[in-house]
Amino acid sequence: MTDRKSSRTGIDHPAQICSDGASIGCSVVNISADGGAIDVPNPRDVPDRFQLVTEHGRVVINCRIVWIKRNRIGVAFE
Repeated sequence: MTDRKSSRTGIDHPAQICSDGASIGCSVVNISADGGAIDVPNPRDVPDRFQLVTEHGRVVINCRIVWIKRNRIGVAFE
């Protein structure tokens, strides 16, 4: 297990992964100041770098994938 810079808070917020005019529905399951974990229908459809647009508050965050496990991806915020 890797050391994280900051602790994560468990949440369940709907969001969209946006890249090159396309979007994929997802759910943010935990978040910190540095990154988070996102449940997606198919990780193969998600580009290495994308914008995460939360439906709660309409926040846009630039992300990059750092790990994939089944239908969950770990991202670092850029």
